[in-house]
Amino acid sequence: MRPITVNTLARRKQAGEPITCLTAYDASFAALLDRCGVDVILVGDSLGMVVQGHPTTLPVTIDDMCYHVANVARVTHNAMIMADLPFLGDADAPTALQQSGALLRAGAHMVKVECGLAELPIVERLVAAGIPVCAHLGLTPQAVHRMGGYRVQGRDPHAAAEMESLAARLEAAGAQGLLLESVPEELADAIVRATDIPVIGIGASPRCDGQVLVIQDVIGLTPEPPRFARDFLGDGGSLEGAVRAYCEAVRARTFPESGVHTYR
Repeated sequence: MRPITVNTLARRKQAGEPITCLTAYDASFAALLDRCGVDVILVGDSLGMVVQGHPTTLPVTIDDMCYHVANVARVTHNAMIMADLPFLGDADAPTALQQSGALLRAGAHMVKVECGLAELPIVERLVAAGIPVCAHLGLTPQAVHRMGGYRVQGRDPHAAAEMESLAARLEAAGAQGLLLESVPEELADAIVRATDIPVIGIGASPRCDGQVLVIQDVIGLTPEPPRFARDFLGDGGSLEGAVRAYCEAVRARTFPESGVHTYR
């Protein structure tokens, strides 16, 4: 297998071939995902909750992120590695450049940035420096306190129109991917149709160009999983079977199910 790159993901969108993405934070799970043919491994700041035991992602530092990215990168040979820019990593352009550079030096191939209008110039600056960016829209966990909790975003017409406009502007700024989290299915569909870059969904739409889940949700380790999650361990019978079952369901577009793992 040839290593997955941003060009691979772009071709997958154009060909209508769904992209598979799962989180990993250590060498064992990264090797498993890579062996099972997962396209993108996300080293997410979700590690603050599922690895470190925090109630939010906010305590995660750039040193934490680089440590886990390096663990994943040592054993990953085919999947593309995407890493989260942690809380306040995009406070200004110099900070974003320094921290994104650290993530790439640790082994990441793309940086994910939780985006609002204020992040547009940050994205432009990162792209100008040669750093691939995936822009995260919708429910952005680093803004949990401003949002008043983990809530679906973009339900009212004004908010939906703003998110569509921001997605277009982020694409124009050079973002090479979008991640939509917890947005109404109709809005996700509109953004997928309106953009030429791959759109990966989580609690968004079956018609997104790809899907992502936290690996702990896929194997039934989350006591109260979110609506958009599904335990694949029963389908696969083993950890490897669960990962393969997830990939097969995403590629067959049987997961997520409209109205079951998505929002109106």
